[in-house]
Amino acid sequence: MNFDIDVLITFSDKDNENTKRAEGGWVTNFKRFLDLMLYQVLGEKPNVVLKSEFDSITASTLDNVAVMVSVLSHDFITSGQCLDTVESFVQKTGDSSAPNRLFKVLKAPLGVQEQPLRLRDLLAYEMYQLDIESGQMREYSDFFSPEAEKQYWMIMVDLAYDIHESLLALKEGKSKAEVKSLFKRKTIYLAETSHDLAIQRNIIKRELQRYGYIVLPKHILPQTDAAVQAVVAKDLEDCSYSIHLIGNSYGEIPEGAEKSVVDIQNDLASKESATKRGRKEDFTRLIWISANMRNLSDRQKSFIEALKRDTEAQEGTEILQTPLEDFKNIMREELVEVHDRKGGSDVRGKTIYLVHDRVDQNEVKPYLELIEKSGFEVISPAFTGELLDVRKHHINNLRNLDGAIIFKGKVNDQWVRMKVLDLLKAPGFGRNKPIKAKALMADNSTLDNYKDQNLTLISSKEQSSMEMLKSFLAEF
Repeated sequence: MNFDIDVLITFSDKDNENTKRAEGGWVTNFKRFLDLMLYQVLGEKPNVVLKSEFDSITASTLDNVAVMVSVLSHDFITSGQCLDTVESFVQKTGDSSAPNRLFKVLKAPLGVQEQPLRLRDLLAYEMYQLDIESGQMREYSDFFSPEAEKQYWMIMVDLAYDIHESLLALKEGKSKAEVKSLFKRKTIYLAETSHDLAIQRNIIKRELQRYGYIVLPKHILPQTDAAVQAVVAKDLEDCSYSIHLIGNSYGEIPEGAEKSVVDIQNDLASKESATKRGRKEDFTRLIWISANMRNLSDRQKSFIEALKRDTEAQEGTEILQTPLEDFKNIMREELVEVHDRKGGSDVRGKTIYLVHDRVDQNEVKPYLELIEKSGFEVISPAFTGELLDVRKHHINNLRNLDGAIIFKGKVNDQWVRMKVLDLLKAPGFGRNKPIKAKALMADNSTLDNYKDQNLTLISSKEQSSMEMLKSFLAEF
């Protein structure tokens, strides 16, 4: 199927008023970033169109829209024009067998019951800051702050890839059932978590999807106990694996329930495991408990103790209380590398991608020579050719590297932010293995901004920079 508009973004005019620290309004920036992300994953420029509250739109225009993204806020849900646009699009694309064509982005917190009926069951892409301790919400105005890089951009990556999947399915004319059948034997239940682990769950979800797994649940869970039980049980029937992340919070308790959603999902997965093993079918539960437990309620302490007892008693269940990166490595070993081994590998040495700009070519040479003398193969960015070809070369390097070193010399801080973000997004570019080591070489003022980014920091302005690089390579 061909469409004139790939993505139509609907929003309330008030939500696009100019922010204090960014050029243009919130929605204008959102559109610009989504454009860029989709360009990266599609390999071609998409047609993304903004439709504000009072823009006129005809029925024939909606016929030519592949995907609609609604930016939800309190102003959106009180706008008759916004709601009418959503309703008209649903009426034209309401075939439940088709790929998902409607997405909702939350610019501010909205309870499920506050949201338009047509959008309630959809997964939400929460693109606002929420202070877990105070519960206060802040709208992003600095889109390149450390907080935005950890949350806003990761959610943007998720949204871009989900839209990408829908666009591909629409282009090929596949129904939801046909898309699901492609991965029928590769479906995993990734249990919903309490709010304190939402970001970590999202990272794992995206990694699983990049490796070709269907991840359930596909929709937001219902609000009542009976409905939650029915939906979760049905999803688990389609899976042979469930993953559960347990944090500091016990989680939300559905209406009419005595247990939290986190507890209910684990209980149903335990029952599904016993049922399938009774039928000699495979079903494995992998449970991760945060290693940094603090300020636990009595309810959460009891839940974790029960989890540990249950794990000891049930075959096919593994519980780990380790740093999250260690857990992810174990998960990859169990779920991913088993499939990769079939292809075999004949890699004789490790490859390091030395990411730098053209203006720093001379300054980076001594470090490049040291890396090569240490026995590593060095791959470098491309600086000639069409912009798209240069970008494709960069993405291909991200797919194939074993480790990466970002070098900042004369370039600005925004260049560094984008390169660090590219490393975070590397699984989305088609990598089939984790990046083993990442480093940033820069002046001390830049390094101070990346102390919590899971990067080895090497000061390029100190005499010991060569020794620091040697230590990094030795650890690698």
